[in-house]
Amino acid sequence: MILIGQYDSPFVRRVAVTMQLYKLSYEHRPLSAVGDGDRIAEFNPLMRVPTLISSDGMVITDSGTIIQLLDHLAGFGAFLGRNWPQQCEVLSFTAFAAGVAEKAVALVYEKAFHKEALPSWNERLRKQVSETLAMLDRERASRKTPWLFGERLSHADIMIGTMLWPDRATRISDAAMMSMTSPALMPIDSRARMRSVRNVSEASIGGRTPRMASSVSTESKSGSLSSCMSEL
Repeated sequence: MILIGQYDSPFVRRVAVTMQLYKLSYEHRPLSAVGDGDRIAEFNPLMRVPTLISSDGMVITDSGTIIQLLDHLAGFGAFLGRNWPQQCEVLSFTAFAAGVAEKAVALVYEKAFHKEALPSWNERLRKQVSETLAMLDRERASRKTPWLFGERLSHADIMIGTMLWPDRATRISDAAMMSMTSPALMPIDSRARMRSVRNVSEASIGGRTPRMASSVSTESKSGSLSSCMSEL
């Protein structure tokens, strides 16, 4: 399989983390949705990342849709999902976390491409981010389990972890706002980083740069997944 998109995208990271946790090999093509639109359009006319090309040549976009395929490919090993009705909650939390990431990306685009952006629109976006984070934070604070849905990592934990990844390459989040708004969510972010590094690279959680599986291309303009995983 081929995964198209840079790891500085929370949605590309979400797919990459899931593929590696499920031990699904892939080739990574770190194309930018902005700078490499024409190259992405050769596979996806929406010029959107992540784009996944399956082993039989089917092109799939939208991280949520791609995750459904990955769960299917993982079969009984798809431990990030849950049985119904709990799966409904997983999907709800995942969608809200993805929505925060989408609105944060919109804030970045407003700043980068719309010099005359209306302050009221920027304030609306920030309100959507902060109030949704507060809602997720209340839910997290009410749960005493290591992860949102018990003892096992879930798709919701992965999406929250990738969404809360601190402002480094894409500046999609304001880390100070995140930490003030979401004190209960931040421990999930820290655990998700450590668990992802351990599961994906078999590296110790002592700050070493993880080793990557040979089946995965780590060359990227935005940095390798190993470096992103150490931050995730």
